[in-house]
Amino acid sequence: MKSNLPTLKIIEPSFGSSFTLTKYNINYNSHFWHYHPEIELIFVNGGAGKRQVGSHISYYTNGDLTLIGSNLPHCGFTDELTGNKNEIVIQMKPDFLGEHFFDIPEMVNIKNLLQQAKSGITFGGKTKRKIGKKIEKMENQTPFERLLSIIEIFNYLELATEDATVLNAEGFRMEMHVQDNERINFIFNYVKDNFKEHIKLEEIAEKVSMTVPSFCRYFKKITHKTFTKFVNDYRLVHACKLLAEKPISISAIAFESGFNNFSHFNKTFKEFTGKNASEYRHELKSFLE
Repeated sequence: MKSNLPTLKIIEPSFGSSFTLTKYNINYNSHFWHYHPEIELIFVNGGAGKRQVGSHISYYTNGDLTLIGSNLPHCGFTDELTGNKNEIVIQMKPDFLGEHFFDIPEMVNIKNLLQQAKSGITFGGKTKRKIGKKIEKMENQTPFERLLSIIEIFNYLELATEDATVLNAEGFRMEMHVQDNERINFIFNYVKDNFKEHIKLEEIAEKVSMTVPSFCRYFKKITHKTFTKFVNDYRLVHACKLLAEKPISISAIAFESGFNNFSHFNKTFKEFTGKNASEYRHELKSFLE
């Protein structure tokens, strides 16, 4: 069990600043589940890859702009096959401007945004393009200019409802006890490492020292998904990734994604994406070219 324990990341603010801004020109391959008390705004400039936040799993194209709330488990957004130009990650504690700063009337919009971010929010369309440019400019700004920029960005994002999608719309309840944090992150990491194999409920329940009924209730309470649906969603998003990145047959992609029944894969893939795998690959290829 030790190898799959979650990583509680310790994040220190940049010198002379109340928050951190880090630019990765080489892909930041952090595909393990982790959490931290800091709020995180991620901008991926171009490319396509997996978006894994809480119990939500999806595949993004043409870059990504996602806001992740405090202690919401997530994986890194890029790897060596993403094809992005760079990635910028901004992190700050919820009270980085003081305990009561967001209680003042002028900050009501931003306070609402950060509350929604507890479920994770991704932004598309013109918001992703406009805010992405603002985030890139922050790299060369002074600490004071960066502070003004992040407040302006947060205010814009709260108003960009047409381009916003809440990732865990039904909620994601992360228990405050360290033991519960470790348990759910162990489960997520175990699925990440073993989704290509058949994962029995008895097997995963035993690994977290629970009975099967207790495990099923616990997982549904935290994620608002059954464990079976979570595993299937993970496999389907991996299939989406392979369809974009590997010129192999669709049947091979199905089996490499953990589906032993090709007809079941076809049925669930169409339910998940609204298209069959061939249509999805064709549309994705024309979009990415």
